[in-house]
Amino acid sequence: MLQQDYIMRLIQEFAAALQRFLEKKEVEDRSEAIRDLYRQYLDDYELYHISTMDEVMQSFTRYTEEQRIYRMEMLADLYYVEADLKSEPSRSQLLERALLLFSFIDRHSGTLSFERQRKINDIKKRLNNPISTQLPTQ
Repeated sequence: MLQQDYIMRLIQEFAAALQRFLEKKEVEDRSEAIRDLYRQYLDDYELYHISTMDEVMQSFTRYTEEQRIYRMEMLADLYYVEADLKSEPSRSQLLERALLLFSFIDRHSGTLSFERQRKINDIKKRLNNPISTQLPTQ
């Protein structure tokens, strides 16, 4: 029960931090803020950008089983929002990573999430139509 409370607080804190990030206007502020979110909620920023997806997935073994899916979803959300800060080909690479994680979570979480499904569909649309990657989704 204590572990579940911790996870719920962590998710709420992450959601609030992500919302604050989305409200930032300056690109430089957003670039540094996204790096801070990686460090604060997951690990070193570079780890999730230079590692293969197999290595990224392996990195989640350090978390308890209860935390893994939630941490994966945090990373998927970070990839998803960071993609809007990048130009091609980095944008597509981040969207592909987000799609892989969201899809994995969707198959293994046992929880139906309409928000996750919306993001999956949005990513698929953006990857199939490169022009749409220039448009904000929110």
